[in-house]
Amino acid sequence: MAAGEPQAKKLKLEQKQLSENVLFGMGNPLLDICAVVDKDFLDKYGLKPNDQILAEEKHKELFEELVKKFKVEYHAGGSTQNSVKVAQWMIQSPYKAATFFGCIGKDKFGEILKKKAEEAHVDAHYYEQSEEPTGTCAACITSDNRSLVANLAAANCYKKEKHLDLEKNWKLVEKAKVYYIAEAATFAREQGFETEDIKEIARKTQALPKVNTKRQRIVVFTQGKDDTVMATGNEVTTFPVLVSDQSEIVDTNGAGDAFVGGFLSQLVYDRPVTECIRAGHYAASVIIKRSGCTFPEKPDFH
Repeated sequence: MAAGEPQAKKLKLEQKQLSENVLFGMGNPLLDICAVVDKDFLDKYGLKPNDQILAEEKHKELFEELVKKFKVEYHAGGSTQNSVKVAQWMIQSPYKAATFFGCIGKDKFGEILKKKAEEAHVDAHYYEQSEEPTGTCAACITSDNRSLVANLAAANCYKKEKHLDLEKNWKLVEKAKVYYIAEAATFAREQGFETEDIKEIARKTQALPKVNTKRQRIVVFTQGKDDTVMATGNEVTTFPVLVSDQSEIVDTNGAGDAFVGGFLSQLVYDRPVTECIRAGHYAASVIIKRSGCTFPEKPDFH
């Protein structure tokens, strides 16, 4: 019996209870509006069946028409909010372990977005303004294709001094242990690395100057169905993704966001990076078998 005690104690420690607001994410919140549409609708707005574009002037009426004409589903979306939502789903308990900040409009879509974030048990605190409408992303589905049209609108209007700097909001930032803010720049080109080899980019990124020298930088790059690459101070390691039957894959758009969410869900427990990557691969494997960045009620990750 005595020999088994340390193991039991270890398991107990691993299941430590997280506090609320342990994870903080900040980004561009969008209300995803998904509907099965017809070819006439795509043609009217000049959309290709399988595409991702930013909305232009000619797409202004698209979002309201989508809601009026078709049966729609709403989801809290936008890259960082997706990741935070997936992390909360993986964590399960407590609710509101994940916090999200972003900007929305004072409108109907904003109210729906608040409701959807609440249903996902994310503690979302939005800066609400009247100049721009809530950001939306229309997912126009025809058979196996999805044409995505994003209108960032209010998502681009965040004002640090009117929201982040408020004492009650800053307290939530201070409560967090892990922070996630997505950066969409083509990093390697910006850094002038002059290579397209992912392992080499990971190694060079890891070696960039760092203010806090007490903690080494860990770099993780995903590559869709190809191996995930991790660079530490000592080595570059690759991890194969979970193999999915091609016939089970429904939508790969949310895979990257889901990977981040799975990864963060273990990072908040201080689990090893290899375990964070395993959770990221699991979350992505669930999301690609469903439409949009959605998931079943509970994860099956052990």
